[in-house]
This record gives sequence, structure tokens and C-alpha cells, in this order.
Amino acid sequence: MSIRLNHYELFSVTRRVAEHAVSCPDALAVQAGSERLTYAELELRSNQLAEELRCRGAKPDVLIGILLERSVASVVTVLAVLKAGAAYLPLDPAAPADRLAFMLRESGVMAVITRQGLADKLVAGPWSVIRIDSDWEGIGRHPGRTFDSEAEPHHLAYVIYTSGSTGQPKGVEITRAGLGNLVDWHLRAFHITAADRASLLASVGFDAAVWELWPYLAAGASVHVVPDAARNQADLLRDWLVEQQITISFVATPLAELLIQADWPAITQLRALLTGADTLHRRPPQDLPFTLVNNYGPTECTVVATSGRVLPAGSEAKQPSIGHPIDNVQAYILDEQLRQVAPGTSGELYIAGAGLARGYRNRPELTAEKFVPNPFANGSGGAFLYRTGDRARVLPSGEIEFLGRLDDQVKIRGYRVELDEISSVLDSHPDVKASAVAVAGTGDEKRLVAYLVLKAESRSNANVFRQHLQSRVPDYMTPASFMQVETLPLTSNGKVDRTALTTSEAKVLAEQEYIAPRTPVEQRLAELIAPLLRVERVGVNDNFFLLGGHSLLGTQLLTRVSETFGVELSLLTVFDHPTLAEMSSEIEKLILAKLEAPITSQPAGDFR
Repeated sequence: MSIRLNHYELFSVTRRVAEHAVSCPDALAVQAGSERLTYAELELRSNQLAEELRCRGAKPDVLIGILLERSVASVVTVLAVLKAGAAYLPLDPAAPADRLAFMLRESGVMAVITRQGLADKLVAGPWSVIRIDSDWEGIGRHPGRTFDSEAEPHHLAYVIYTSGSTGQPKGVEITRAGLGNLVDWHLRAFHITAADRASLLASVGFDAAVWELWPYLAAGASVHVVPDAARNQADLLRDWLVEQQITISFVATPLAELLIQADWPAITQLRALLTGADTLHRRPPQDLPFTLVNNYGPTECTVVATSGRVLPAGSEAKQPSIGHPIDNVQAYILDEQLRQVAPGTSGELYIAGAGLARGYRNRPELTAEKFVPNPFANGSGGAFLYRTGDRARVLPSGEIEFLGRLDDQVKIRGYRVELDEISSVLDSHPDVKASAVAVAGTGDEKRLVAYLVLKAESRSNANVFRQHLQSRVPDYMTPASFMQVETLPLTSNGKVDRTALTTSEAKVLAEQEYIAPRTPVEQRLAELIAPLLRVERVGVNDNFFLLGGHSLLGTQLLTRVSETFGVELSLLTVFDHPTLAEMSSEIEKLILAKLEAPITSQPAGDFR
């Protein structure tokens, strides 16, 4: 599709808000708990702050840091920065101090807007600090007149820092043209009107917060800040969405998968639940009273690059796709030589078009590496392709299927394994609400561990889930152990935090009904196996290989058995008799045979 001139590039979101302030001044614009602003109040306050910023030197491509929680004040602030013609850098108050300091120094912000209670999180630097609460007396003296900014479509709208492979975050520069294209598409695709009530749930450092704000302010709709208590609790969030009569909401994938399994009242104002940020494994039930829409988009592509409605469970057998490219965005699936692969063949996903970032802030080498010349540009597409690092393929329907990260593949016993593929199969079990798979151990001792959020009525043990997997995936893709967790820990941008999984409060799911060791040999052998396989306990019927053992660990076990019992157990015996009871029985036989063996006399010495 050719890139058409987006009317939001000429007729900006900020001007739309100004128009709503005139046409419907008393309409609700933003609400957080008991605090609320009408469009007239939002326009006045953002204009006053914009004037203050202009007096301090704000202009196109100048960056203003914003260190505020999700709040009415944060909405006023981001609008003010754009009105002043500058760009904003969202800073999450929950981020570590070192990360905040790095972003401030590396980005070159002119000023930071915060509140009195958060100001001590800021390190000293060349930037000025504006406390939106304690400094408002002076800011409020500005008349708050409406004015046009000098910013053009190619100027920055915002910069968001994402994790970098080097360990240092990288700042993604998004233009006003890219933001305008997102807003234009969103308004059309979801039929947004002034009657809509939208939620603001994402943390300020996650680019989904951009998407939760600008389309609705452009339409004259109201934005409602989700209370902290409900942000990560599916039942509480459902109740809040119903109570607040929210009509459209974005929720990161792990939480969305829980929401679509929740019980919903027969009547709810919610008509669309938008999701993204992680791999969606589930389809909605047939009776879900709203539409589920799956979205895909790296930060480098202005929040959303592809989007598609998810059909209910039963209508499709496969994992949900990530839809089609949005307006004025192109998607290509290429091989290593940047050639398009055949339909149905997997390759790396590349994005081009109106949503592409300008690049990485102060990182020209990284920009050149990730934003490559577009060999398909013919006047209808952008000059560059963004290489996502994601694997994908085109389905017969024309939709794009996400196949995981190129760098998220792990090797287990020489086999390449996609963690998301295992999660997808686990999620298909009726007792599983959500799941994630992580890698534990290093080198030859690497093993897969599954973390499961189970339904309250579940009585399934690890063996049930293991059998469910073994009928669908190869043995090497079956986790060594299964852990039950209350919730899956998430990163600040809504993805499952696999690193935090390994330190989360979890309990080991028993393989089957636990029967404690009964004999001294069983007890001592269990004490050898448990630390070797890193499991809490080993029961009589537990299988060495189903607990995560393999031939290399089996060899280590044989050495420990020899040192402890003084007998030589063979690896073949362990394969043939893998349970604790069977292995113990074989060891007892060897001990008995050794005791019953005749004592042979030593040959007499030769005294000649």
C-alpha cells in the first residue's frame, strides 16, 4: 500500500484537543480515581505548562524527560511537551536509579518534569527540574493561550528506551509522522468516537501507553487510569473495566489470556480488548462478550505494525496470528540475503513504512545495523527496513504467524527448542490458565522448567502435563520439572519475565501421588538424586529421566552410587529400571551378591 499524506501530520492531535476544548469544554478528558479533568481544563493546564517549557527553550527535537506515574498530571505533561513543539522521554519511577541516570545523560534532555515526591530519584545534571506540583503556582500564572508549535512531521514526538543486547538500554526515536499514522489507523480500525471510555494501564516507560492515550484524546473520548491494585490482577481488572464502563482497553498478553478465561457479566460496555507485547497462545471462548484483537509491533515501529482479530476457540486450531500490517506499513519475511521467502516458509520479519523510527538516539552504528536499506522501495514504501529479529511466516489467509525470536531459541541436549512452542501446548490443557517455560542450569546440565498458573479446581500433577506434552512434542521439548506459581512475573513492558521466574515463589508439582522412600537404600538414593536433578524430593515411583535426568547426569549418578554403596550400577540398568524403587532394588541385589560372593584366598608367595 502506498504511503498517503496522513492528515494528522498537518492537523495534529494537539490541535484536536484544542478543538474539543471549544466544542465540548465540559466533556471528561481524563480521570484517575476521584481526580478528573474536562477538555477545557486539560487544554488550559497543558497550554500553561507548554508556555513554561517554551520560555525555558523547548523547541522541535529538544527532549523533555517526564518522571511521573500514570496520572492526570502525566497526561497534562505529555500533551504540554508536544504543544511546546518538543519531544518527551517517559521515565518510569519504578526503574532502577542507575537506569534512570543513564537515560538522562545519554538522551541529552533539556529539562525533567516530575513531582516533589519523586525529585530525589533524579541525579544532578545539566537539565533543569520542574516540579509540576510545588512549582505550579508559577506555571499557573501563564495565560494558557493556544498556539501552534513549530514542529514538522519529521520532528520527534517521543523517545522510549528499550533493553539492549549490550546491557545498556537504547533510545528509540519516534517521529510525529509515525505517531500521526498510528492515531489515524486506530481511529478508523476501531471506530473511535467521543463516546468511548478507554483505559490507561501500561507503565509510562512502555510504548503501549502512547497508544492508550493519543487516539482517544484526538477523538474527544475519555481516558481512565487503571488503579494500581487492579493492574496485574485479572479478576480485579475485569471488575474495574465493568464498573467504569470501559468500551476499549489494551492489556498485555499474559494478563489478556487470563481475562478472556474469566467469567464476564452478560452485559458489559467493553467491545474490544486489544492485546500485544508477548506471544498469544489462546483463543477466546465462543461466548466472550467482546472482540479480542492481537497486535504486534516493536518499539521501533511506533507501537503497532500488524493487527488482527482473534477468532474464538474452535474456529481455528492453530495459535492466533498477528494479523496484517496496519495502514501505510509493509511487512516482509526475508532470508539472510534479504530475499523474500516463499509463502508458508519461515524467515526473519522486516518492517517498513510510515511507522518506522528515525533510529536510535546517539547510536549511529546500531541504527545502521538494524535499519537497513529497503530493496523493495519503489516510491511506495520507506527507504529503510527494520530487522525485527523475529521469525514469522505468511499463512494461506495472508495473515502473519509469529514463530518466536531468532535469539530466543535454546539448545537442550543438542536440539534447538522454541520455548513459546512448549508454552502454547501447555496452555491448551484445560487446567492451565497461563504458562511459561524457562531454562535452568548451564552447559550440559541445561534443562527446561515449566511454570504453570493453574485453575483453582485443578488436581492435575506433573505427570498429567508431561503426558499432555509428550503426545504433541518431542521428548527433548518436555520440561524436566513443573512448577506451580500464583502469577507469571512480568517485565515493565508486559512480557513474561523469565529471569524473575527462576526466583519467584513456586512449588514443585509432584509427578504423581508422593510415596516417601521406605528402605535405607531408597532413602540414601533419593538423597543422591534430588540435588543432582535439583528437585525438592524424590518419591518411590519417581522416574529419574522424567525428573530431568539424561545420560550425562546418569553417569554422574553411577559415580555417586559407587562411592556410597560400593557397587557398580550400569547405565543400561538405570535406563531399564528408572524409578527410585526399581533402581534401589537393583542396588540391593548388587550389595547382596557382593556379600554372598566367596572370599578367595590370596596365592602363596614364592619364597624360593
